[in-house]
Parts: sequence; C-alpha cells; structure tokens
Amino acid sequence: MNTTFRDIFESYKWDDTLSSIMNKTSIDVDHALAKEKRDLEDFKALISPAAKPYLEQLAQMSRILTKKRFGNTIQMYAPMYLSNECQNICTYCGFSFTNKIPRRTLTDNEILEEVSFLKQKGYDHILLVTGEANRTVGVDYIKNAIELIRTNFSNITIEVQPLDQHEYESLIESGLYAVLVYQETYHEQEYKKHHPKGKKSNFYYRLDTPDRLGKAGIHKIGLGALFGLEDWRADSFYTALHLKYLQKNYWKTKYSISFPRLRPHFGGIEPKVEMTDKDLVQLICAFRLLDEDLELSMSTRESEVFRN
Repeated sequence: MNTTFRDIFESYKWDDTLSSIMNKTSIDVDHALAKEKRDLEDFKALISPAAKPYLEQLAQMSRILTKKRFGNTIQMYAPMYLSNECQNICTYCGFSFTNKIPRRTLTDNEILEEVSFLKQKGYDHILLVTGEANRTVGVDYIKNAIELIRTNFSNITIEVQPLDQHEYESLIESGLYAVLVYQETYHEQEYKKHHPKGKKSNFYYRLDTPDRLGKAGIHKIGLGALFGLEDWRADSFYTALHLKYLQKNYWKTKYSISFPRLRPHFGGIEPKVEMTDKDLVQLICAFRLLDEDLELSMSTRESEVFRN
C-alpha cells in the first residue's frame, strides 16, 4: 500500500507541533542559520518567535539565495475569473453560497475578450479562477476554457475545485500547466468550522489533492494556507511538511508557495490569529532558506509598498 501525505499528516498533533515551534530558542535559530541545507526542525526555528530579532539577517540571507537562483527575474501572471458561482459555504469567502451577490459565468466570447485585453497588457501567464459549481463550471467547462485560450499563453494555471486524478489527466492533455490548491488550514476542526457545507467541507479530499495531481503528472503544484484562520506558524509548518513530502514522491513536479492573508470583504470574517507584515516577511524568508529553488508567490492583495 502506497503512503500518502494523509498518513504522514495524521502522525502529527497540532498542539504538539505548535508547542515545538514556540519553544525554539535563539540557539536553535543560530544553528539553523549556520547550516547550508536546512530541514523541517530548522524551519520551525526560523518561523518561531525566537527568530524575530534575526529578521534583517533572514532577509539578507534569503535575498542572496534568491538572486543566486532567480537573478532579478519576477514572473507576472494575471488572474481571470471565469465564474463566481459556488455551491460551498465558506465563512471567509466572497464567493460563498450564502452571499447574496450577482452570479456570473463567462461565455466563450467573453473569455476571448478577456484574453485579448490581457494580451494587450503583455501578460503571457494566466490563472483561471472559478467557484465550485459542478453543474455549470465543472471539468468540461474548465477543459473548454483551457482549449479555447491555450495558444495565447506560455502556460495556464487553474485555481478551481479539487478534482479526481483522471480529470486532472484530461486537463493536462488539453494544455494545463499548473494547479493552485490551498488547504486553507491544516487544523481539521477549524477547517470544518469554516467549511460547513458543500464538497469543500471534505477536509481529507482536499488534503489528498496534491497527491492526485502528482500521480496525474502535473508540471507544477502551488500550495499554501490562508493565514488568519488558525495560528500561522503551525499552518506554515504543515505546508512545509506537505511540500517536502511531495518533492520526495513527485520529484519531476515543480512547486510554489503562496502567502494569502485574510482580507476584509463582503461576507468575510476577522482573523482568529493576526499575521503582521513582519511575520509575513519572516515566513517568506524562512521558506527561501528552507529551499532556494522554491517559487514564492505574492498576491497583489498585498500593498505595492510591501511587495517591493
């Protein structure tokens, strides 16, 4: 029987993991910074409160690694919202089924009009985004959209509902390059609290999604948690744990990490645990020091000053 990330995940306890992070000391941080190759225990130290006084050093070291690996290159992509129809109830999401907002799904002609606009702006990488409404924006709709636009972009990424392996294989054949699938939070009880209805309420189906993607042979998988739903340090550790498992088992696939934070919007909630700008910088640097080849993605929801 093949091991999946679920097997590894279930061997960890949330409270024990968080306690381990919070109990790291400056000695642990010094030890992590002195190493050339860092492991998950080092990552715990780098995201711990003990590493806060080291923020400038973290930033300088991570900047050196980024320049060495990527130079001055920044890859830009544009999101295209194909549909805001959704059958899930998510407490924090503007697309949530309970939100009384106008719902719209783009037609083929509207998709092509959006593509024309984005190409005029110079975009060569696109992210297709939908809610989860399988009757109207299911696999066939997504497949059609990919085939409709694939000659216009160097690569196509999707951020849609989790799919089965054979469905991902079909989309890859049509030109799909990458999939972003965020666990939102790795705290199972908190996850269920924020996803009470719809297919997204299935915590483990979502957790198993990157495994299905790896088996399908996807080129790139994007991981992340929504910071604010639970403690950001613990969620970040589980994201790193997930990443290392995937890299070991699906080594031909590339990986990226995103850093979304809860933002105010219609129907939204207040963060349970605040993540400050300095916290976010610390986390980004910790991921760079953990893996110098990892792609790190920053949303335009963050301010221009912060992104720069």
